[in-house]
Amino acid sequence: MHGVASCQRRSPTRPRHRRPARTIPRLADNGRVNDAASPSPHLAPLLGDEGQALLAALRDYDPGQELAVATRLRREHPAELVSAALTQARLRQRAVAKFGAEDAYRMYFTPHGVEQSTRASVAAHRAGRFARLGVRSVADLCCGIGGDALALARAGISVLAVDRDPFTAAVARANAEALGLAGLIEVRCADVTEIDTSSYDAVFVDPARRGGRGRIFDPEAYSPPLSWAIGAARAPGYAALKIAPGIPHEAIPEEAEAEWISDHGDVKEAVLWFGTAPGARRATLLPSGAALVGRGLPDPAVRKTGRFLYEPDGAVIRAHLVAEAAEDLDGGLIDGTIAYITADELRPTPYATAYEITDELPFNLKKLKALLREREVGHLTVKKRGSAVEPEELRRKVKPSGPNAATVFLTRVAGAPSMLIGAPAAAAVR
Repeated sequence: MHGVASCQRRSPTRPRHRRPARTIPRLADNGRVNDAASPSPHLAPLLGDEGQALLAALRDYDPGQELAVATRLRREHPAELVSAALTQARLRQRAVAKFGAEDAYRMYFTPHGVEQSTRASVAAHRAGRFARLGVRSVADLCCGIGGDALALARAGISVLAVDRDPFTAAVARANAEALGLAGLIEVRCADVTEIDTSSYDAVFVDPARRGGRGRIFDPEAYSPPLSWAIGAARAPGYAALKIAPGIPHEAIPEEAEAEWISDHGDVKEAVLWFGTAPGARRATLLPSGAALVGRGLPDPAVRKTGRFLYEPDGAVIRAHLVAEAAEDLDGGLIDGTIAYITADELRPTPYATAYEITDELPFNLKKLKALLREREVGHLTVKKRGSAVEPEELRRKVKPSGPNAATVFLTRVAGAPSMLIGAPAAAAVR
């Protein structure tokens, strides 16, 4: 997410006496996760010449040597400036995985902003969809440090970026300046529920899904709640609402298109699109951009294990599109409750990883250990789906040794605990 419970006004202080249990109000506030409580939150000193020189000098510093580095730097610079620079240097190093080195070492972050901001590749994909829809202006509500606003601006879209927290808004503004996009991004510190979005082509809403006690699983406990965000998304011509990938499908409004996005095989987020394809379900795989769209197929049939096993991408599974992937592969399921596709023929697909299966055995550790020893398997990959056995536990017990490699699937085949042994199929396409 962009912001961390920072996009709407805080509730007034309540009396300490016990009150009856009550439901969550429409504009629930889950408690601010205070980035400003982090060391040296003041941003302005870092933007000056001395702060910029410190940040440049700390680009490749070793966090394990922070005490020695801080002691040395405080001989020449104010202690608060050194503390702020060290905090940003740490955050920038962490942010490289999401934003890439070129951007991360020019940007500014809050601890929760690094953790919860949209990955740059995902933000660029979403901005591209907006641009292809003809959108020229977006109200980005709960903008946080501005990750999505930056991607939208790079797509040529003008952005109003709104966050309630003054420090977070200042960071977003500094990021727009640092990346040369301030001309397209207006940052406003305000309560998103009070923003008039009627003059914008589209709205993007990223409700905070963390509070002072950690991750929030109830969509109505988001800040602002999912119901408010959906209402805001219905107002303009187009809208996108970022949600947790685990949202129940029954909670998705009928008029929304739901898209699950993975990046290099890891599911990153889900998005509800309004004004596009009502009721559609889509799995998008980055970096390729391959998209599988639901065709309303029934569940695939369970069939005997074939020569190849396909492990669908997590976005395909979350979007409930295993049936579509199976039809494209002329395959079926090994079990009615397990998302593994089996087929006799190897077909390239971007939506699943293919494995060639050499053995199918009832679950038995002694037999597995003997087989691996016989084949001199020392490089063992263990995957599980529908099994209570943990991969590390199995690896300790079978003690693989030797020059060869194999993959073991701990799963169920037609309801029975089973082990499938094989290796990645070279012709599979990711």
